[in-house]
Amino acid sequence: MMTDDQSAGHANQPTRSDATSRADQSAFDARQTTSERYLRIDEVARRTSLTKRTLRYYEELGLLEPAQRSEGNYRLYSESDVRTLEHIKAMRDLLGLELKEIREMVAAELERERIREQWRTDLNPESRLRALDEVEQVSRRELELLEEKLAGLQEMRSVLLERMEKYQRLRGEIRAQLRTARTGARRDERSDEPQEAGAGA
Repeated sequence: MMTDDQSAGHANQPTRSDATSRADQSAFDARQTTSERYLRIDEVARRTSLTKRTLRYYEELGLLEPAQRSEGNYRLYSESDVRTLEHIKAMRDLLGLELKEIREMVAAELERERIREQWRTDLNPESRLRALDEVEQVSRRELELLEEKLAGLQEMRSVLLERMEKYQRLRGEIRAQLRTARTGARRDERSDEPQEAGAGA
């Protein structure tokens, strides 16, 4: 038979899920003490105004590096991941890029980061010249992509401006027709007025 002390001790004993949760939290806290702080998916969603589903979707598409995992299998994101997500959101919302184009831009940014790391570690002048050539080529491809998008937007803008001018011209023509019709109506009204008796005497 279990004593009161044993019962109390059993009641206060942490369950397996509690222990797992604490272990997971400890692992998560340990990561906070490293040089780079890691964020859980709900915090990243709040900071970027993206849904958790969207974050997972971007990861599946390869737009975002697969998130690290805590011991409890929670997704963990770095500040670099957050910057990438904000960049993706800007390209999607501000530039209207398609996912394929966004993937190219993200790949270019990752390539640029690789070259930057090489630049920091390799002080050899010839290596740095090659790094500059590589990063310039990456940036040129991004610029071409943006210029293509801007050219398409500029063409759409020109079409809309032409339509607006056409609408203004048609509006002017219709108003001129209305003025002519009103003037003719007033003239007809005056010609239909009865002549005063003896007016011609």
